[in-house]
Amino acid sequence: MKSSLPRAWRPRGLPMDLSRVTWRKSRYSGNGADCVEIAAADAARAGTERLYLIRDSKNPDGAVLAFAPGEWDAFVGGIKSGKLDHLS
Repeated sequence: MKSSLPRAWRPRGLPMDLSRVTWRKSRYSGNGADCVEIAAADAARAGTERLYLIRDSKNPDGAVLAFAPGEWDAFVGGIKSGKLDHLS
């Protein structure tokens, strides 16, 4: 059965080796428990030039969310505009 979820919400099966990805946390992140890490990865094999990745910093071997450039722009734009504030 094919998933109806957008690619960003399918954490398993990324078509790349993530061991060489450089992860980073926001400089606004403290030492608290609510941090995420982001990375940008070359994703030519995934059918797009680049993928933007997010993971939970407490669980680096856990699920990874992957966003194509347009999806990433929409996600960041939603955060900046406050459109996602109702989710907190």
